[in-house]
Amino acid sequence: MERHDLLYRLYDEFDTERLREYQQFVDLFPPVDSRVALEHWQNANEELEDRKDEIRGGFAVGETFAEIAARATRDQAFAALDLHAKYDRAVNVLVLDVDETLRSAGGTDNEIPRDTLHVLTEFHEAGVPIVICTGQTLENVKGFMIQGLGSEIVHSGDLSIVYEAGTGVFTPGHGADTKQLLFEDLDHETRSIFDNVRARVLPDAPDELRRGCHLQGNEFNVTLKPNFETGSDRAREVIDDALVYLLDLLGDVVVDELDVDAAAATGDDPAIGAASDDEPTGDGELTDDDAGSGATSATDRDAGVPANEWARAFYGDADPEIRRVLERAGRFPDASPEDVPDAVAETFDRIDVAYYEADAAEIGSLELNKVVGVEAAFDVLGIDDPFALVMGDSKSDRRVMEWVAEHDAGIAAAPKHASQETLEHVLERDELVFGQGQSAEMLRTAYALNQLAGIP
Repeated sequence: MERHDLLYRLYDEFDTERLREYQQFVDLFPPVDSRVALEHWQNANEELEDRKDEIRGGFAVGETFAEIAARATRDQAFAALDLHAKYDRAVNVLVLDVDETLRSAGGTDNEIPRDTLHVLTEFHEAGVPIVICTGQTLENVKGFMIQGLGSEIVHSGDLSIVYEAGTGVFTPGHGADTKQLLFEDLDHETRSIFDNVRARVLPDAPDELRRGCHLQGNEFNVTLKPNFETGSDRAREVIDDALVYLLDLLGDVVVDELDVDAAAATGDDPAIGAASDDEPTGDGELTDDDAGSGATSATDRDAGVPANEWARAFYGDADPEIRRVLERAGRFPDASPEDVPDAVAETFDRIDVAYYEADAAEIGSLELNKVVGVEAAFDVLGIDDPFALVMGDSKSDRRVMEWVAEHDAGIAAAPKHASQETLEHVLERDELVFGQGQSAEMLRTAYALNQLAGIP
């Protein structure tokens, strides 16, 4: 009998829903110091095993089918069967974003749900390495992963953390390769730009923006986070402002670093817009045009040339999300990408500006993205033939998804609220979409896939 027919029989003839309820109760029952509670757990565990025994006796591969039925719904099991028919491979590594993927501020109190953590534990026990791939700082990620999974798993040698969207990789238990600071390999010019942006980002910011957000404690990337609840209207407003400000500051720093003559580059008269000695500009505050940025270089002020518009024009043209923010704020530039001097455009080409709605505005290196970090993690973990389940919601996650698709190295899944481009990629591939706070559902599908792949 075909596996498709066997699965139909499994879910039609056995009370798999009740079986899953027993399995979840046994798996997630909290440790309590109560004899009555312990007896209740023991009774549930005995009932669970009795129900599994019925399935074990009903199929030639009964042990496998009992495990699938205890953890996967009918839809998840058949989705797993489709994936097995298409790829004929088991998932041998998990690549998982955290914020708005494993956990969701809107539905799970910003904690990784217990059922998600338990499924991750089961993958670990089955020998599947886990790569946590996030834009957060290493210390933040280490803290909540140890709290959720336990120090033993985090330090097992089979878990790696790609942090700050790929600027560093932390893989405990691997000697000299335990911590890799990938940003140290960047050229001097790029590192100098980031140093200057970081030094100026808060001191140069307008007062309202400085009160509404804070600088995340990264080792390399420059990330502004809201001082309001992630996902709220106030967080959205301040991150929109922060994005415009970061664009202008980046443009300003790049112009200064490259010593670009903005007037010569655009052909403008250096006297246009310049303030004469006997015509003061006021109290030194930003003009209306600059109020959204807080970053105005000496070249800008002296020449009257909108050099800070170069970054807006370049990144607004490259990223639809950034363009929408600029248009909403009325800050989309008159300049076009063709107006950007070649040297400046080449530098922008190496620097990533990322927007996470109501969550963060960030500057990072395109030479150090999540793909680079994941490759480094795979190398340390010894994964030379990956077939990964990649789960994420943002543009940086989509790059990893595209990389595994290009190399036939895995499958991709995303939450329903993922960025439009990420969701489109996932829907075009295998339609592995899950609800807010429901990351465990997709992990269970992968678990069922691995069970099916283990059948001779």
